[in-house]
Amino acid sequence: MLMRIFVLILFFLVVHKLCYAQKNSSGPAGANSSTSAYATINRLNSTAHSIFLQSPDSAHQLAAKALILSEKINYTEGKGQSFLNLGLIYWAQSYYPVSLFYLKSALLNLPRNQPLYLSDGHRALGRTYADLKNFNIAFAELDTAQILAGEDPARLAEVYSERANIYTIQGQYDKAIKNVKTSLTLNTIAKADAHIAVLYGRLGTIYLYKKQYAASLAYNNMAFTMAVKTHNRRLRAYTCAEYATIYNGLGRYDDAIKYARKGISLADSLGVIDAQTKAFNELVNSYELKHDYLSALRAQKQYNAIRDSLSNLSKLKTISLVQNYYALDAKINSVKLMAVNEKINQAKIKQQHVMIRVLFVSLIVLMMILTGTYYFYKQKQLLSRKLQLQHKELLDQKQVIEVQADNLQKVSDLKDKLFAVIGHDLRSPMANLSNIIEMFDEEFLTAEEVHDLMKNINPVVKGVELTLSNLVEWAGSQIKGISVKAAHVDIFLMGMEMEQTFLHALQQKNIEFINRAYPGQGAIADENHLKVVLRNLISNAIKFTSGNGTITLSTVIENNELIISVKDSGKGMTPEEVDKLFFINTHFSNSGTSGEKGTGIGLLLCKELVELNGGKLRVRSRIGKGSTFFFNLPLVKAYV
Repeated sequence: MLMRIFVLILFFLVVHKLCYAQKNSSGPAGANSSTSAYATINRLNSTAHSIFLQSPDSAHQLAAKALILSEKINYTEGKGQSFLNLGLIYWAQSYYPVSLFYLKSALLNLPRNQPLYLSDGHRALGRTYADLKNFNIAFAELDTAQILAGEDPARLAEVYSERANIYTIQGQYDKAIKNVKTSLTLNTIAKADAHIAVLYGRLGTIYLYKKQYAASLAYNNMAFTMAVKTHNRRLRAYTCAEYATIYNGLGRYDDAIKYARKGISLADSLGVIDAQTKAFNELVNSYELKHDYLSALRAQKQYNAIRDSLSNLSKLKTISLVQNYYALDAKINSVKLMAVNEKINQAKIKQQHVMIRVLFVSLIVLMMILTGTYYFYKQKQLLSRKLQLQHKELLDQKQVIEVQADNLQKVSDLKDKLFAVIGHDLRSPMANLSNIIEMFDEEFLTAEEVHDLMKNINPVVKGVELTLSNLVEWAGSQIKGISVKAAHVDIFLMGMEMEQTFLHALQQKNIEFINRAYPGQGAIADENHLKVVLRNLISNAIKFTSGNGTITLSTVIENNELIISVKDSGKGMTPEEVDKLFFINTHFSNSGTSGEKGTGIGLLLCKELVELNGGKLRVRSRIGKGSTFFFNLPLVKAYV
């Protein structure tokens, strides 16, 4: 019930949120759609700016689309960039008055806090005024562009480049060259290859005007090569016209004719009238200098026909430009009208929101009353369940205490048994040692006899020592637990150490110890724990193996683990004995083949230590065939 009320409240919250989200996003700069629209507009403007020199018509379509989208979401910066691109496109096609209109519109829309964009607008205005031969205004616009450019090398380079163009037109060639070189330095820093290509073209023009044809040809060659690289077809058209002028000056009229025709073709494909006119003039001039007046006349007629066609085309283009302008303006006005209508709709929506809020608050109050009633009902149920759980926990704790008491009694019984066994096991070797010492003191025994007796009693003492060590380890684990200090342990080296430890016991029973552990093959374990485990397993193997038997320590790798085994050829165990071997309340101890005694605590300790190190101790045994105790440990990564 409570979940249903919560879901219902959540539903109304979502509806209310969506209503306001619609209100907030339905304006010109809605948060839900504006981010994607900004990205689209910026992409369109960026593409238009990158292709306006080689595909001005395509660039015009992209910039116009970006302008409409910017108007729809009131994206001022997008409108400014779109107007700037349109101004550059019309400048590239030599429609300078139209270009001025769009460039001035760009400056009205570009944000004041973006000085670099404003610098681009003023620089483009300066260049357009220069093409219209209004040099005073051109210089003023370029000065403003330089101030706004600040320390930006690319934009400063373009300002100096445009100044060089004006000085070239005015015949001030030294100033022009100086500005070009400054621009080249800045463009090199900015790595602006496209602008460097234009600068080489400027130098070619300057030296052509100075009639230094060799220098002009060299710079034009550099400009043409870089124009191809940067896809600047407009520059290539002008460069071909320059080639024609240079070769006419050098008397190489056939080369001049070739490049004049190439320039005419390129300029015609781009619609660059100035470059086409210049190339035609040079073509006519080339034929006249060759005294081929008939060809000159044909070229002049062709140019006149094209000029008339261009004049008609220009008129049509002008009409088209006006139509494009009014179409674009109509679309912008349509967007504005939509914005006004949207504001009217927003006022209506606001009234609806007031009503929704009133209903929503009323619903919330009702829901709170219902929720409070349901809450107290659920609290009563929860309290009842809590009391039931507490009763069950008390019963469970009682059972746990009973089990723990039973385990404590078993541990206590085991402790009594261990002390009784250990007391008996310690009494006999200590009594024997005491008797030997007394007899030696009273000179009933010679030193040689004592030495022989000590050899016989040494295994018994070693067994007692192992029993005491196991008892201390086991008692410590029961009282305070055992900590593991894992390290890389070499089983082969530890096997050699065990062989030396039990050498006397092995020799007494004539048992062969075989170390088949792979040298260098290591496991991750606590070294001291592993020594306790191997010491107990090998001691048990010696204990239950008759004379002339064998004990084998070996290792194998299985499933990224190291399997360590201790195998003996002793008397073995029955399946019933194996099942009781590792449990504290069923463990037992048999006498060895030479009557050796034990407590059985060693195997319990081995099991616990192996499990602490991440393994499991297991056994395979058959009566009369011996026993194999084996356990697994994590393998060192080098062997995985």
